[in-house]
Amino acid sequence: MQGLEFFERKDLELNPGLLRFDLQFFANDEGGEKTEEATPKKLDDARKEGQVAKSQELATAVTLIALFGGLKVFSGIIASNFADSFGEYYNSIETYSRNGPFTSSYASAFINSAMGSILISCLPMFAIAVVFAVIINVFQVKWQPTLKPLIPKFSKLNPINGFKRIFSLDKLVELLKAVVKIGLIAYLAYSELTDSAALVNSLYDMDLFGAVAMIGGLVIDFGFRVAIIYVFIGLIDYIYQKFKFSKDMRMTKQEIKDEFKQTEGDPKIKGQIRQRMREASQRRMMQQLPEADVVITNPTHLACAIKYDKTQAEAPILIAKGADFLAQKIKEEAKKHDIPIVENKPLARMLYHNVELDEEIPEELYQMTAEVLAYVYSLKEGA
Repeated sequence: MQGLEFFERKDLELNPGLLRFDLQFFANDEGGEKTEEATPKKLDDARKEGQVAKSQELATAVTLIALFGGLKVFSGIIASNFADSFGEYYNSIETYSRNGPFTSSYASAFINSAMGSILISCLPMFAIAVVFAVIINVFQVKWQPTLKPLIPKFSKLNPINGFKRIFSLDKLVELLKAVVKIGLIAYLAYSELTDSAALVNSLYDMDLFGAVAMIGGLVIDFGFRVAIIYVFIGLIDYIYQKFKFSKDMRMTKQEIKDEFKQTEGDPKIKGQIRQRMREASQRRMMQQLPEADVVITNPTHLACAIKYDKTQAEAPILIAKGADFLAQKIKEEAKKHDIPIVENKPLARMLYHNVELDEEIPEELYQMTAEVLAYVYSLKEGA
């Protein structure tokens, strides 16, 4: 360091106009970069706000698999219900037309009834998809529903923030995912139509139910293939979302310190509270000191005052103790009230380090304490 200072002085002498810059001036006092992992409290707060690592692509993939799986399982029942409903409504149109004109009100009621019948037939398939959608979301983020994400935030209306979001890395990733999905699905559709061209051409030779069954089978197979593509995309997206969420939740060292102050309290304030508690305890202790029978010292650093009253306790009680300056105050107060001061180094150390205020002394100190009290009582009787 001395050598560096020498060269700096020489540079200033040779170049008087040379300016010296302290790079610490440009340091960030706000806490620096976010290099620390998020604390459990921040993660919990983010979760309450609805901020979690979740892949919508994975949820879509599982929902598609469940939807087309339910369609495959219930396709026979759905087709049968459709056929029965079609025959029933077709006959009802013919019957109604014989009895009067086919009015708009009847047409509206007819369509509503037909749609209701179709929805009831498809209900098991949709129910399976909804159940699996809930399961995959609970799997990703656990179960903790919150309505906070639905609350409108005026900060989202800021055009500058909106402009930043449009050209952010997240939007670039979303665009990339959309391009990949569209490309893969387009290729899959082309491949499916190419492979099924012969079957599609044979539709003219099939009856209605056979053609519907064949088209349904093609749709279900195509749906499963699309769902499998979504599964791979969803898994990759889930890993990315976990990484991104972990990175976004990182904290600066200053943020961790501030959070610690909020949860555990400011160390300065806690120190002040402890100091006030000690002062209050010392005042209470000095007020009780005149009731002591004897003050035991070691002799300069420690002082312990004990009181023995058979009507209040079975053993002597430590009512005051202190070290150094406080020990001197205890001895001075004892002299004011003519309380005997006895020097006993081992007993003073054991009382100070092992017995709390207003506690009875332990059994292992009975003998030593009894000897001191006997000596004090003998002095009082002699006086």
